[in-house]
Amino acid sequence: MDIKVNFSGRSLNYTEEEIAAVVEVMRNADPLTQGRYQDACQEKFRTFNGAQHAFACMNGTAALQMAADLCLLNAGDEVVIPSHTFTSSAYPFAARGAKLVFADIDPKTRVTAAEYIEPLLTPRSKVIIVPHLYGFVADMQPILALARKRGLLVVEDACQAIGAEIDGKKAGNFADIGIFSFHSHKNLTTLGEGGMITVKDESRAKIIPMLRHNGHCAYEEKREDYWRPAMGDLDFPELEGRRIWPANYCLGEAECALGIKMLDRVLEINAQKRARAMQFIDALSAYPELEFHRENSLRHNYHLLAARLDGPASLRDAFIRRMFNEFAIKCVVQYYPLNRYPFYQKLGFGQADCPNADNFFDHMVSFPFQHSLTDSECAYMLDCCKKTLDGLRADGKR
Repeated sequence: MDIKVNFSGRSLNYTEEEIAAVVEVMRNADPLTQGRYQDACQEKFRTFNGAQHAFACMNGTAALQMAADLCLLNAGDEVVIPSHTFTSSAYPFAARGAKLVFADIDPKTRVTAAEYIEPLLTPRSKVIIVPHLYGFVADMQPILALARKRGLLVVEDACQAIGAEIDGKKAGNFADIGIFSFHSHKNLTTLGEGGMITVKDESRAKIIPMLRHNGHCAYEEKREDYWRPAMGDLDFPELEGRRIWPANYCLGEAECALGIKMLDRVLEINAQKRARAMQFIDALSAYPELEFHRENSLRHNYHLLAARLDGPASLRDAFIRRMFNEFAIKCVVQYYPLNRYPFYQKLGFGQADCPNADNFFDHMVSFPFQHSLTDSECAYMLDCCKKTLDGLRADGKR
């Protein structure tokens, strides 16, 4: 079958200026990693997001790996995280010995909130992870108040919410650590992979370059010859007297150069996707069984467009099946609750009381919503959505 509207793995098309920036690096940059483009990208992102410190890295998962290191977890420490999120929000913390405690989500916003986190906190709680899923910024102030009261760290997984904001404060800039992804699906993407980690604390900022690049550092003593005993020294990044094993999470110069250019238009991309989402949602107002999260403000960048299809669980599958088989439109289902994966069950994290997350997953439809969709593709998808819902109503499956 020729798919007419695909759930694409690529979010957008690059401009000629963005392409030229990458070509310039390919032709002339020396080095091709950890050079002036990285420095410029970090500084531009820091200014764009209002962060105190920003560090480019190979992807959002690498940023989460470093975040987990910076939390200085001990075996048995508890990390509270919603069950409805992407897996890399969670496993870096489990890999460092933490116990994952799964929180529920708000049925309207599809992100977690303080009311779902607070009952799960215990004396062993160490970290709260808040993903801004689908591009919507969670209500951070009550969560931060909980964390301050109990002395907990907060990590914002803003991988899907770049440029979204509440009252002028951008996602990823509320908590102790902010995480961003420039993956191929995102509203800002750097050739498929890329990411950024932001921190407020000076001591964390100081060690991230070593943590990110194999423990490399400068020699403290003056050397008579620049090549002896070696080009650079090695050491462990240390935080609060604890050594952390380093890794290589660096982002290439070509990706950084592209990120510099894309920061100039990511807010425009967000605005265009938000406007398109409003148009699509409002055009389906006669079909209340398809429940969207409508948020016409800067708080949502509509990285994704997801809905809950009210009715029996089988209705969702019938909807997606008909959209694909009859109209060649590929909708998908995303974010299997983590506690339902055998992977997390094997780790002992299969218990969770998250009825909202379960209900949403079992009834959710995620529509193709990449920025590169044409107006005609959107119009076709909207028309076919109506026809599919009409057909399901006629079949008595509603």
